Amino acid sequence: MRTVASAKASSEDAVTDRRGKRWRGRGGLVTIGTVLALVAGLGLTVLGLGAADQAVASFDAASWVWSRTKGEAARVNGVTARVDTRVDVPRARGHQVQVTQNDRFVILRDVQTGVVSTMDLVSLKEAATAQTTSGLGVRVALDEDAAFIIDAVQGEVRQLDPRTLTPVGQSLRFPPGITGGVFDGKGNLWIAVPSEGTVSVITPAPLPDEAATSGSGAGSAAGAGKAAAGPALVRTESVAPGNHDLTISTLESGVAVLNRTTNELTTVRDAAKQTVELPLEGPGSLPAHTEGDVIPVTVPDARRVYGVSQGRTTADFPVPGDGPELQAAVAWEGFFYVADESTGTVHVFDQAGRVRKDIGFTDPGGPLELEVRESYLFINAPSASTARVVDGAHTVRVVDKYADDVLGGDPPPTPADPPPPPPKPKKPPVTKPGAPRAVRAAAGDAQVRVTWQAAPANGAPITRYVVEGAERTFPVGANQRSLDVTGLTNGETYQFTVRAVNQKGEGPTRTSNAVTPTAEVPDAPTAVNAEAKPDGTVVVSWPAANGQGLEIERYAVTAISEGGSSPVGEAKDGTSFTVPGGQLEYGKQYAFTVVAVNERGAGSKASPVSASVVPFTRPGRTEGVDAATVGDRPGTIRVSWAAPADNGRPITRYVVAAGGRTTEVTDGTGATLEGFGEGETVAVEVRAVNEAGPGEPGSATARTVAKPAVTITGSSATFNSATVTFTVDAGGGTATCSISASDGGGTATGSCTSLQLTGLKPSTAYTFTVSARNAAGEESKTREQRTDALFGTATCNNGRNGDTATYCDEDRAGRNGNEIFSVTRQDNGRQVGWAKPGTRLEAYCKKQGEEVYAYIYNNDKRSTWWIQVNYEGKNYIPFAWLNLDGGDNVNDLPTC
Repeated sequence: MRTVASAKASSEDAVTDRRGKRWRGRGGLVTIGTVLALVAGLGLTVLGLGAADQAVASFDAASWVWSRTKGEAARVNGVTARVDTRVDVPRARGHQVQVTQNDRFVILRDVQTGVVSTMDLVSLKEAATAQTTSGLGVRVALDEDAAFIIDAVQGEVRQLDPRTLTPVGQSLRFPPGITGGVFDGKGNLWIAVPSEGTVSVITPAPLPDEAATSGSGAGSAAGAGKAAAGPALVRTESVAPGNHDLTISTLESGVAVLNRTTNELTTVRDAAKQTVELPLEGPGSLPAHTEGDVIPVTVPDARRVYGVSQGRTTADFPVPGDGPELQAAVAWEGFFYVADESTGTVHVFDQAGRVRKDIGFTDPGGPLELEVRESYLFINAPSASTARVVDGAHTVRVVDKYADDVLGGDPPPTPADPPPPPPKPKKPPVTKPGAPRAVRAAAGDAQVRVTWQAAPANGAPITRYVVEGAERTFPVGANQRSLDVTGLTNGETYQFTVRAVNQKGEGPTRTSNAVTPTAEVPDAPTAVNAEAKPDGTVVVSWPAANGQGLEIERYAVTAISEGGSSPVGEAKDGTSFTVPGGQLEYGKQYAFTVVAVNERGAGSKASPVSASVVPFTRPGRTEGVDAATVGDRPGTIRVSWAAPADNGRPITRYVVAAGGRTTEVTDGTGATLEGFGEGETVAVEVRAVNEAGPGEPGSATARTVAKPAVTITGSSATFNSATVTFTVDAGGGTATCSISASDGGGTATGSCTSLQLTGLKPSTAYTFTVSARNAAGEESKTREQRTDALFGTATCNNGRNGDTATYCDEDRAGRNGNEIFSVTRQDNGRQVGWAKPGTRLEAYCKKQGEEVYAYIYNNDKRSTWWIQVNYEGKNYIPFAWLNLDGGDNVNDLPTC
């Protein structure tokens, strides 16, 4: 039975729209990682925000999105689809952050540390910080000026002043293991109590005056002299039998409750309550809040979505793909948006279930986060560099969360993206579930408590358990695993059977021990203590119970989590029990109760609930380790990895071992290691470290950059150029290549597959040197290649008449065509011969000399160039009398 420390209102009329201001925003747990500025508890720093930015800090069409890897937040403007501010949050780097925001406040909770912080968007200043139990199990809700902390495990709902995080009145207490804690559109907070099969409405109390809280910090009294009024429990509705699994989605007015045990969807609006049974093929899920009239129900294992409105199914469609990683569909503006965590895809469907264009993310690194704010849908992948904004016409725009041209830009370099995850394991065959384990019964006064541990699911989630006995049948939620059967007869013996059900049907039964209800029951243990150990175990202890004259034979220990409970074992000797490591989910909050059972099998009532603990152990194996050569730095490699499961405690550092030394990395998932040898193969191990110690390593190898290796594969030449072909092993780096030639043949740089030198001498043997250089050094190889010969034709063509008609026929006294000299002038004493017209002469090079005019005998050719030719050695003929092959271009020859 719950206790309520504040005033109750019994009338449904108390559930009203309390919104008198314009602080818009939806409450509930918003897992969109959203953070603001300068919160001391997380070490946040706002960079560059000034008075001019305060006006837009609370802009309606904006949302803050979290970047988990970089540990920073970016405010996305829905109108422009651009980031206008970035904030560094170093103490939350790598952490999951729960955030709720409206136009006035942002409240954030670091899941790994439990730190809760608030910020006022009007002043853009930190207001306060507070501490909660770390791990999953505590939620933050915010609407208008009302903030709540919902401790689902303990069953405590506490209102806070969002300006100071100080309590407002006293907490409301519910049975442990509640779920929900989300505001509807009228500002009413809804809670579900699975153990009772009820939902309840809470209205916030007014805040104390600003003057009463001015100067107060976290933990200080709100106001002076008198206690503030607290939140009020104004309505409780039965929506299911007790011990059924419930999940809720708040509406514009009211709530939708999905009974996952019976597949019934119940809507509660004002005084009206309506229930519809759905043909679900597995456990369903709901979004935290539903906009509009259509409530989307997602069945992840069946990859199917149903739309329900006004008590009937309006949509029923499959979601493409494979695997059960679908998140709850979000209905918005007539479309359904269904995120698939495994592929980083948001599948989009119209109201009839027809497929629209998907929205994709590359390597999202975890669940996608969808939030509707004003007229926009914001989609964030905390581990990716981008987000998406979808407007009312369903136009999708990409947002660069790491944009530098904004306030707070120019952050540290982004670590390299980790390699893609390994392929998913093949899905096992689906069969009926196995039998429940450890089915036990303990008698009470006219009642029996039946408990059991989970049955093997055999490929499909268990949807419910069925308990039979005392001529009755009881369906029980898959997450409950205990049942109090009342109305029995003391002195009569009873036995009970339990079986599990999944989409394939009912599994085998298992029968409890026989018990006889009696009034002679022991007292419950008066207190329970729980302590999480670094090896993953949880030690639960308690003082010995009073057996009221009978011996206590055993103690039964039950773990309570958000929305469920499960027996974890029994202690037959002593007053403590150790829950084995791995039996409870790491990073999730649990509390414990203990029942004393005497020698006659009679059990006490459950003990008080222990404080919540979060099981933890060393981090998981570091996966996706990739080591690569750094091509532009000698002796250096780059290592990157994917963050492993933190297993209940934040990863504080990574230890990278390579080459006989270690490096600690506290920022990001990558490191550059240097100081190794040239071309050295380096083995690397990476371990994640948390409070429990180092996890199993992931490993990789990489080779540092080596000097390049050159292999010449061929060469060719023309009369004035040569080309050398070759291959280069760049040694893991980037090589630059060059070529040079002996005897002044010049140099060239360029491609590392072939290089050419021009301007060479014909008929000349050259030694060509090809060099490749990278960060580790240089290597060169040589190649011998002779250039081709260049020939010309001695040309002198007779005229048509007179002396010109025989001018070219022979060498004669005086000047004549085709004369060859040892110098570059027409010096009779230095003439070495005459070339008959048409003689082919091998040309070597050119040299300036006396101008020679060939007149009509060679097309009026005139030049001061002389050509060195092979004629009785190396001698010279005027270029005017020699027509070179290939176009008669004197520039084809080098200068002598």
